[in-house]
Parts: sequence; structure tokens; C-alpha cells
Amino acid sequence: MTEPVEHRAQVAVVGAGPVGVTVANYLGLYGVRTLLIDRSDEIVDYPRAVGMDDECLRSFQGIGLAEEMLADMIQNVPLKMFAANGHCLADIRPDTKEFGWPRRNIFMQQLAEHTLRAGLARYPHVQPLLGHELVRLEQDGTEAQLHVVDPQGQRVLVHADYVVAADGGRSTVREQLGIPLSGDTHPRKWVVIECDNDPLDAPYTGLHGDPKRPYVCLDLPYNYRRWEFMLFPGEDAEAMLRPEKVHELLARHVPDPTALNIIRARVYTHHSRVADRFVDGRVCLVGDAAHLMPPWAGQGMNTGIRDATNVAWKLAAVVTGRAHPRILASYDTERREHAQAMVKLSDAIGRFLSPTSLRVARARDTLVRGLTVAPPVRDWLVHMRFKPVPRYTEGIMLHSGRPTRKRSPVGRMFIQPRVETADGRVLPLDETLGEWFALIGYGTDPLVHLDPDSRAFWDRVGARYLTVVESRSGRSRTERRTSTTDSVAVEDVDGALRDWFALHQGSVAVVRPDRYLAALTEPRDLATVTDAFERLLAPSRSTEFKDAWHSVPVTHPMRTAPHEGDRG
Repeated sequence: MTEPVEHRAQVAVVGAGPVGVTVANYLGLYGVRTLLIDRSDEIVDYPRAVGMDDECLRSFQGIGLAEEMLADMIQNVPLKMFAANGHCLADIRPDTKEFGWPRRNIFMQQLAEHTLRAGLARYPHVQPLLGHELVRLEQDGTEAQLHVVDPQGQRVLVHADYVVAADGGRSTVREQLGIPLSGDTHPRKWVVIECDNDPLDAPYTGLHGDPKRPYVCLDLPYNYRRWEFMLFPGEDAEAMLRPEKVHELLARHVPDPTALNIIRARVYTHHSRVADRFVDGRVCLVGDAAHLMPPWAGQGMNTGIRDATNVAWKLAAVVTGRAHPRILASYDTERREHAQAMVKLSDAIGRFLSPTSLRVARARDTLVRGLTVAPPVRDWLVHMRFKPVPRYTEGIMLHSGRPTRKRSPVGRMFIQPRVETADGRVLPLDETLGEWFALIGYGTDPLVHLDPDSRAFWDRVGARYLTVVESRSGRSRTERRTSTTDSVAVEDVDGALRDWFALHQGSVAVVRPDRYLAALTEPRDLATVTDAFERLLAPSRSTEFKDAWHSVPVTHPMRTAPHEGDRG
């Protein structure tokens, strides 16, 4: 038997769907030697995710692909919920751009995946191994070994420091690790139908709680439309995909179903499951390998992209020597609870949609109408505040005290308003923050408050320094306020940062690479915060982190190494 072809990487990503390729793009951005492995060399071409939220777009902004994604999207798409009698119960139109992007956007996953894969071409140190199937995974205290077979049947052995399992709901990696996927499988199946000659004037996503047959109708880009119909007990799933049955399902909703060009029809079983752990030794589970949820909240892929953004910077920090490997435990701590919350939201929307009893459906409609009479409830619904926004209370962050933690902005995604640079360019905030940590001072220069040792630490972890000043606070267009240090001075165009800092205690914000707020402090305490982060990310053997700041306890030294460069 011939010897296997061998490859070596810092990180091997198994699974080249949107979540896995997002991880690979981030690792490419961070300069990490990466292998992307997938059994297929083609992008799957059948109905999948169609909704993308603002947090997800911000993640794609981080790898420079958000605008390219938007080029194939419909932005600010309304979500309407319909009663049993067909009347609209709720018209959800969130208008916030708190994170710099519209909150409800409709896309087609196939196009997004092409954009993500094209993005990998920017990184010569990211190597795709498509058409390669993982057969066996082994790991020990020094590395992971992936036994792979290439398209010609040749054995391939991959040596990797770490592995990201993005290989879907039937994850080979998760099964080999013996990690349970706890939860439920829903008894009702749904048939999904797409056509490319949309016959309706309905530019929204409609959740139709019709007890005769609950269904969803979605307006997609480029004149596509999707229908999803619940199947009843006794209906044969495969039989429902026959042309005559597809036409029968559509007959109540379009003038002539036989005139439609049906391009896809597929039956889905829905699951509400979360892996019992997201981290196992040198392996991290992301996306559907870590959690499965019904499509009603449009959060399956979005939740996976949040996983990708969270785990990528931590892996990069470890393999490039910026942090100790123990920080990877925080990936499970931060992401698993939020995934569970998204599963619950998806289940709740499914319960609204799925009653097949007219009596139950009418009771539901009466309840919703009664609740939405109250302006606070209507506002909560219309602006989509029912969607759980990640709030990390444990992990890579520093809380100043448990009594105020619930109200603290620490552990939440930081806002992204517009800022103006010294040369007059108006940009989203993230475009000025760099790729790693950022220290943002409002009305103060964070560098002024750092002693040489503190400055050396933040430089070592790749931090960028920002001084935010009031808009038009310089002498003129050409004489803007600037910093006397290496800090970048920007103007607060809309006053959003002024308002944000006024609401919270502290004028210096520490923002993580994934744009979550890691700490908020007064300038006089910045040295203490720096010391806490140094112990958190780059600890000394002789000390332990035991003060009032909350963190993941870490006691090992940091390695010193150069940077190696689904519904909306």
C-alpha cells in the first residue's frame, strides 16, 4: 500500500459550507496556515438558508465581503404574520442599523457561497482540499491527525494543530468524538418548492398560520420565490414531490401553477438540537455540526456565522502566540447558551405557525391581536426585539462586578455608527478598528493612559488605538482634531458614540476582534484592565487571576511567536 500524501496546517477546517468557508476566510485574514477539507467539490444547489441578519453581515464585513454579499441581496425585507383568515396580524419592519447593517435581508445561499469561496483566493496560505473525504480523526496532546481520501482514492494524512468541524448536521467529526446532539426531531415534515418566474406581487416573507395547511411564502432575489408547506400525517413525502402534487399544493396560491418553472422541490425534517459540548480537545464544532434548529426564525446559518467569527479569532490568537490555548474553552462558554436561545426562538415561531385546529388557530390570533394593541408590545414585535442578541456573561471579557452585570454592555456586540477620518472619509466604525483588539477612548486618548509595559502588551496582541472626538470639533475642514500619539482620531458623525458612552460608566472601551465589548473602564483604571487582560490572554506561571474582574482562569505562559501572515 502506498504511503499517504501528507499535509501540515495550523488549522484544518472540515466542511466547506458557508460556516466553514467563513472560518477559513477569517483564518486567512489572520495569517493562519489553513486547510479546508470537504467531500464535495461543488456548491450544493437546493433550497437552504435565505435570511441574513445585521450581525451576520457585520461578520462578512470583517473579511471584506459584506458589500459583495449585498450585491445579491434584497435589503430590509418585511416579515408578515398572517392569521387563520388570511388577515395580517403583524408587519415586522426593523429599521435599526445599530451594528451598521439592515437587520432583515433576503439572499440565496448558493450565491453567497460563491462569494465566500472566491474570497479565499486572497490568501495563499489557505489551501482548499475539495473532493476529499474525512475517514478518521485522531488527536493527542500535540496535534490532530485527519485521515482523508482524495477523489482518486489516494490516502491523505493531515497534521493540524487544531480542527474546526463545520461538516453539517450529520457531522463525521462530531460522531467520531461521541458528542451527543441533544434535543428533539419534529414529527411534521415540510416540502420546500422554488420557482424562478415569480407570479406574485408580494415583496415580503409571509408566515401563514392557515390551519388548512400552514405555509411560508418568501420573495427571493432575481425573481425567485419559495413556498414551504407542512405535510400532514399519512402524506408520503416522496409522493408530494411529484409534479402533480406540487401543482396541487400551489393551486390555492397562484393563478396557474402549471405555468411556473419549478426549479427545486425537496422535503425537510426539522430538528431542535444542540451538541452537549462545542469543544473537545483540539476540535471545535461550529454551525450545524454544533446545533440544528427549525428555519422559522431564519437563524440557522446566522448562528453558525456567529460561531465562525467567535472561534476564528481565538484559534488565530492561540496559533500565532497571542494567547494561551485555554482561551478556546470560552468558545463553548460563550456560544452554546446563545445557540440554545436561538433554537427556542425558532421553536416558538414554529408553534405560532403550525396549529391545524381552527379553534386553536383562532385563539392564537385573538391573543396576538390583543397583545399588539399595547404600544410597547407592538414596538417589541415590529422592531424584531424578540430576537435574542448574544450577551456573554462568561468568557473573554472583564466585568467590573456581578451586581451590575445584567445591565452592563460588556459581553454584547459593540455598536457600529459612522465616523469621519482626518482625511474627510466617512466610514463604518469597524473600518478604523483593525483586525484584532481595539481600545476606543471617547474624548480621551487611550494611549496617554498606558504605561510602557501596558502599551507593550496591547501592541503584542495587535491592538489599534482610537480617539473619538465630537463632529466638527476642529478649527475647519482642513484643521481637524488629531492625536499627539499613535492613536487614530475620528469624529463622531451622528453623535451615536456620544450617546452610547453617556449611557454607560467609562470612557475607554476594549473591543474584541469579533466586535464584542470586552471591557469598559475609566482612563485611571486602564492599567488595571490591561493587567487583567494580560493575565487572561498571556498569563504567567507564577500568578493567578483572582481579583474582582471576571475571566476564564488561566495560569500558563503565552508562547511568543510572530504573526504568520434560514430564513429572514
